[in-house]
Amino acid sequence: MAKEPPSIEGSSRMDRLWYIKETYPCIADCDQCGLCASFHGQDPTIAFKDYVDGKAAFIEVAKRYR
Repeated sequence: MAKEPPSIEGSSRMDRLWYIKETYPCIADCDQCGLCASFHGQDPTIAFKDYVDGKAAFIEVAKRYR
C-alpha cells in the first residue's frame, strides 16, 4: 500500500520534499521511465514545488498533471 503524503500542517518542508523524492525517484533512464514527461518535462520536485513549500495540498498539485 502506498504511503500517504504528509499533510502541510503536520510536516516540515523537508518531510514533504523527501516524500516527493521517494515517491517519484529518478532512475536516470528517460526512455524507460517517462516520469518527467508526466510532469510536462519537469523534475517532480519542481512540479510539486507548491506542495513542498506548503502553498498547496498534495492532491491539488497532483490534479494539475492528470
